[in-house]
Amino acid sequence: MQNLLTLIVDPHGSALSERMVGAVRDALALAGAKVAKPDWLDQGIACDIGYERLGREAVIKAAETALRGAPVDLLLVDAENRRKKVLVADMESTIIRNEMIDELAEIANLGPGIADITRRAMNGELNFDTALRERVALLKGLPDDLLDRAGSNIKLMPGASTLLRTLKHHGVYCALVSGGFDHYTRRIQAELGFDEQQANHLVVTFDKLAGTVREPILGRDAKLQAMQRIATQQGVTDADCLTVGDGANDLSMLLAAGMGIAFRAKPNVRAQARLNVRHGDLTALLYAQGYRRADIIGRA
Repeated sequence: MQNLLTLIVDPHGSALSERMVGAVRDALALAGAKVAKPDWLDQGIACDIGYERLGREAVIKAAETALRGAPVDLLLVDAENRRKKVLVADMESTIIRNEMIDELAEIANLGPGIADITRRAMNGELNFDTALRERVALLKGLPDDLLDRAGSNIKLMPGASTLLRTLKHHGVYCALVSGGFDHYTRRIQAELGFDEQQANHLVVTFDKLAGTVREPILGRDAKLQAMQRIATQQGVTDADCLTVGDGANDLSMLLAAGMGIAFRAKPNVRAQARLNVRHGDLTALLYAQGYRRADIIGRA
């Protein structure tokens, strides 16, 4: 069937059971859908259910009712052109757990104000460019070794290494495009094997942070433009791209890509994204594309 509902759980959490999948299939059928047999991508973790004759909202409503609040991600995907040829990923709170400007602020004892501005900007309550300039200005005069001290706190998001290893093994071009700082994107590019990185550059003068970033700022529009540029260079279309991010500055590329996934995203972003991963780790991006356990490199 062309229409697929993919059920995914956190591989380190509670299992996706046969009973849960059966309950969802029964609920879809009761709502009027023609439902296919379950197709397990990874037993206990991810399962496809093909369906016809039911709209997206009705499918999600029926599945959520059947699952009764269980921590299961529900992704409605198209079977055609499911595996994408390009990944464009946000970095902070997506590929890594951290927001690096907040890490810098904490080490510099600048208080919780910067973190609150970050939260509001990522939820779309503040203009991203303005918010970034305001936060960076507070760093003026701090020694540049602060960058490496903050970098020592970086923690990869669960599933990040497996995601990159698998996609690279299958020939996918992977780009890291961040509204954060290239001091950190270069590091994550080297660690995980991204083909390229693009981010904002913090200006340093005489071993001190200048309190500015090099213009123009890489924000929402620039992320979309980066995806479109990469697609053209790789000889594919936007429909062949997978994008992932958590903040408001990711929305344009999430909505334009053939598969845009909001990952543990801010509420305003979740409300607008077509696909949301709230419970699974980054390997959910593989299951969303139909990768099976045997295709995944590095899965424990």
